[in-house]
Amino acid sequence: MEAQIVIDLTTATPPYEQVQTQITSLIAVGSLPPGTRLPTVRSLAADLGVAAGTVARAYKELEAAGLVTTNRRQGTVVAGSRQAREPTGLQETSEVMAAVEHLLDAGERAGLDGRMLISLLQGRLNQRGSQ
Repeated sequence: MEAQIVIDLTTATPPYEQVQTQITSLIAVGSLPPGTRLPTVRSLAADLGVAAGTVARAYKELEAAGLVTTNRRQGTVVAGSRQAREPTGLQETSEVMAAVEHLLDAGERAGLDGRMLISLLQGRLNQRGSQ
């Protein structure tokens, strides 16, 4: 999986939920197309510095949502369902990706690194959720 997942341990959002949300977003924007094999639970946990149970729970939630499938031979793979392929429609996905690119450019100009941008975004999302 080429896309980077970042865990912010300073936020109130549990790490498994951060993993789940980020993978869901990567699927929605097409960065993880159907058939893409996700890292093993242990491998991703080691990369993120979290317990294997954290990643296992995220994968289990993704499977329950129909976004991934898991079997012994192939491991965990992005599902080929219509839901996974067409999350919101091409127009909405393009607009979101343009906004993400704008955010990355603005952050770079301001001298912010990726972790800081994610932290700022997560903080804002948390504020919206509590309103």
